[in-house]
Amino acid sequence: MNNQLRFRGWVLPTLVLSALLAGCHSYHVETTVENRTGSPIQLLEVDYPSASYGVNSLAAGAEYHYRIQLRGSGPLKVLYTGSDGRKTQVEGPMLAEQQEGRIEIAILPGGKVEFHSDLTDALVRIK
Repeated sequence: MNNQLRFRGWVLPTLVLSALLAGCHSYHVETTVENRTGSPIQLLEVDYPSASYGVNSLAAGAEYHYRIQLRGSGPLKVLYTGSDGRKTQVEGPMLAEQQEGRIEIAILPGGKVEFHSDLTDALVRIK
C-alpha cells in the first residue's frame, strides 16, 4: 500500500508537467547583420519589439548573427555610427509575436539599409 501512495504522489505532477511542456513552443528569428559599407561601423544596435542587441564595432564585410525572440509587435530598427562619425537610424519591417524564420540586414554605403526577411506567422502555419 505504501508503494501505491508513492506512485500516486509523483504520477500526477509528472503528467501535469508533461502536458504543459507539450503545449509550449518558443518562436525564434535568426538575424544576420552584414556590413557592406566598405569601412568599419561602430555602436551597431538592432532594436526589435521589447528588446535590442548590438556590438561595439563591425568590420567591413563582416557579419553578426543573433537569435531573437519576439514579444509584442513593432518595427525593427537599425542604428549605427559610420566611420565618418555620422549616426544613422533606419526603420525596417514590422514584426509581431509568434513570427519565426530569418531576417538578413545589409548595411550599405550612404546610410542605406536593406532588409530581407523570410518570416512565417506561426498562427497561419497551423491552419
